[in-house]
Amino acid sequence: MTRDEILAAFRASEALLEGHFRLSSGRRSGHYLQCARVLMNARRAAALAEALAATLPADIRAGIDLVVSPAMGGIIIGHEMGRALDKDAIFLERPEGTFHLRRGFRIEPGARVLMVEDVVTTGLSSREAIAAVAREGGEVIAECALVDRSEGHAELGVPFYPLITLSFPTYAEDEIPPELAALPVTKPGSRAA
Repeated sequence: MTRDEILAAFRASEALLEGHFRLSSGRRSGHYLQCARVLMNARRAAALAEALAATLPADIRAGIDLVVSPAMGGIIIGHEMGRALDKDAIFLERPEGTFHLRRGFRIEPGARVLMVEDVVTTGLSSREAIAAVAREGGEVIAECALVDRSEGHAELGVPFYPLITLSFPTYAEDEIPPELAALPVTKPGSRAA
């Protein structure tokens, strides 16, 4: 998929929102990517996963034992990546604030894991999920995401392969521009900020 095709999929599904948003990181933005909307169509989700899988170098693809994604945002794209790579896909949850496995999921000791996210902004959720995989005995060998909002600045500690990089400014609460501050703030993501 080309960049224009990817952006067209986001726009057509109303996955690219404008307003005043509190991101999972706690930062504020005038743009929000609601990847659940772009992934709600199974054919579109499969096409995006195939395109994302194609970004991975052959040695990374060959080394993957398991696909893991953090709930909630990573579940659908993680599942589709499992299908695209012909690997099992499981997800981490954090009902009490810390990622861990539930539902009988397990990671075999030494398993080589591909972490899959929908959007990476600061990398905080990714780092927390990578740490959870390590606690379970696995090794994250790379991460991929539909969207890199960090402009390549997120430090994940593993190679990172986004499908697309989008540049939307984010602001600390004390840096919000007046035109953004004038809008009501919403928190559309799955993580309390």
